[in-house]
Amino acid sequence: MDRKPFQKTKVLAIALAHHIHDIYTAFLAPLLPLLIEKLGIPLFAAAVLQVVRNSASLLNPVLALVAEKKGVKYFVIATPGITAVSMSLIGLADSFGTLVFLLFISSISAALFHIPSPVMVKDAAGDRVGTGMSFYMVGGELARTVGPIIAAAAVAFWSLEETWKLMPPGVMASFVLYRKLKDYKGDAVRSGKKETGRGAGKLLVQYKFFFLTLAGFIMFNSVMKTALTLYLPVYLVEKGASLWYAGISLSVLQGFGVAGTLLSGYISDRIGRKLTLLFSAAGTVLFMGLFSFFNSIVFLSFLGFFLFASGPVLLAIVQETKTHMPTFMNGMYMSISFGVASLIALAIGFAGDAWGLETTYYLCSGAGIGLIPLSLLLQRSANKIV
Repeated sequence: MDRKPFQKTKVLAIALAHHIHDIYTAFLAPLLPLLIEKLGIPLFAAAVLQVVRNSASLLNPVLALVAEKKGVKYFVIATPGITAVSMSLIGLADSFGTLVFLLFISSISAALFHIPSPVMVKDAAGDRVGTGMSFYMVGGELARTVGPIIAAAAVAFWSLEETWKLMPPGVMASFVLYRKLKDYKGDAVRSGKKETGRGAGKLLVQYKFFFLTLAGFIMFNSVMKTALTLYLPVYLVEKGASLWYAGISLSVLQGFGVAGTLLSGYISDRIGRKLTLLFSAAGTVLFMGLFSFFNSIVFLSFLGFFLFASGPVLLAIVQETKTHMPTFMNGMYMSISFGVASLIALAIGFAGDAWGLETTYYLCSGAGIGLIPLSLLLQRSANKIV
């Protein structure tokens, strides 16, 4: 069989779009301590904000079916600007309801971006799907490294109410992306025009064991990831750290996550998805426990590397399922991922209010052990069609 080429220019263009978009979605966590103080909301209500930000994930399968028929490259083009406007305005929110509205808009925008973009990457990556997914996810993880720093700097140089000044780069990015991607065409994005409705139901039945295994893996991973990415600044501020140090710590976590994300897809192309997931799971559990007990930024660095390494591997496994509807499969993955993460955010918020974040971090460390057996089952379940 002929090898399919790796189209670096297209992969990098989509990864850049991912980077620009996700810079703005990274604003909530570092600003959360200030928003909690300003609006007088408890941790559980803060968890509700995370759920709202991910609420449009419930529509992912429906949007994916539209994508199978029409192709949705313009979602990728428009959403950086929409997300930039909504997330830059959260500092101006004068009520919990206004904050919920802005986060809901950004949720819809994020859903419209994340559904088609990995399929576009798969189409351009040829035989190196894992490597392509690493490039794509590095764009997002690097954004979540830069985003907290930008948000904290905006508050330091201006104020919480002046974060709206950050929106122009995102709006300009949408215009630039239009020029770069308007002529993009990919078979993978249009592959499911035939019998999309019946095909979706059939795939849900055929891959039900895979979806259940995937949901379990995401659940245990989200226990630790949500505790860190959403509540790390609050956790560190409660323990006496400054907001600036808390923001830097979140960026360190995300920065080492970029390294794990960049390497894991490439490694999985060579040693296999299952072994890569196993290493990622074991390292995550080990260093989550060490960080919970010692709060060392060194352990936090290693934790970031292993915690985020599973992302490109999961995307590659989803995209390599032998279906005629790759966009729908990615829509299901995104829906499961965001849905599970939202429920976990509520649970962690409740636990944080009830027992404190320190105890909650210990509990998250123990729960993460469930990742290890599921990492051994996941790829096998993707090949097991009912």
